[in-house]
Amino acid sequence: MTRLAPGENPPQFVIFSFDGAGWHDRWTEFREAAAQVDARFTGFLTGIYLLTDEHRDAYTGPGHPTGKASVSFGGDAATVTTLVGDLNAAYLEGHEIGTHYNGHFCADNPPGGASWSTADWNSELDQFFGFWNGWQEIDGLQGTPPLAIPASEVKGGRTPCLEGSWDQIAPAWAAHGLTYDSSIPGSGIAWPRQEYGVWEFRMQTTSSPTLGSVMAMDYNFWYKFNKAKNEPERAPEIRAAVLETYRHMYDAAFTGNRAPVLVANHFNQWSGNAFNPAAKDFMLETCGRPETICATYQDVIAWMNLQDPAVLAELQARPAVY
Repeated sequence: MTRLAPGENPPQFVIFSFDGAGWHDRWTEFREAAAQVDARFTGFLTGIYLLTDEHRDAYTGPGHPTGKASVSFGGDAATVTTLVGDLNAAYLEGHEIGTHYNGHFCADNPPGGASWSTADWNSELDQFFGFWNGWQEIDGLQGTPPLAIPASEVKGGRTPCLEGSWDQIAPAWAAHGLTYDSSIPGSGIAWPRQEYGVWEFRMQTTSSPTLGSVMAMDYNFWYKFNKAKNEPERAPEIRAAVLETYRHMYDAAFTGNRAPVLVANHFNQWSGNAFNPAAKDFMLETCGRPETICATYQDVIAWMNLQDPAVLAELQARPAVY
């Protein structure tokens, strides 16, 4: 953490993040990769992964029946306990845990986040933090190791399907002490700004040499590639296309405006596990480069807060790159 002199180039930040963040094998895989190259990354936790299937009725999504969600709950007691261990280990290694909210309700299972009110978002975040603080009691697992991360360490997140009415969700962010978000679709790769009362890391678009113009997220890459058809036999082809896209994004930023590059992914096994290997390849080949720092959202915010306001304003005024 150093202050830039006027005219000095910033480091090239790369922020790896994973929506859902509830799969032991993926936590292990990316923690091990990050340790090799001194990288830190962010897991956006789906809160209902802290609820065993048996106790799914502890959740009521806004506008939905109790115990229902668009994604699975946490599974059995052993799976939830393992997840808590993964979260604790990741946090102690310097990685960040944020929120991916709870039920993953989107336009395909209305009412989704795009139509939720401030009261709905407050309910969703109240429940997220309720599960965070009370999962052992809810699940009847008081004898297991606790989640050792203070809830106050959760400072931001990403909404399911990037949906939300931002003027409605902003008061809920403020009410729950959140200081950043990475949900709003943006244009190009640009420096974060204060929007809706938080640091907004807008989702990035890029002119991929392999996929064309695309929002830089694994599902969007998949949809651009083949309309998200499950074609596991094409996994090597998809992996190469995605890796080239990440390389292009890095080169565009590094030689351009030096804005943080967002690698936005899920813990998944889509289309023969085509996407997580591309992210890991990119982490391993990039995070050890000179002038490059693979950091969390909170790391980058702390760095921006350290800068002279005039220096930061100059960075934010740099045009987006694609």
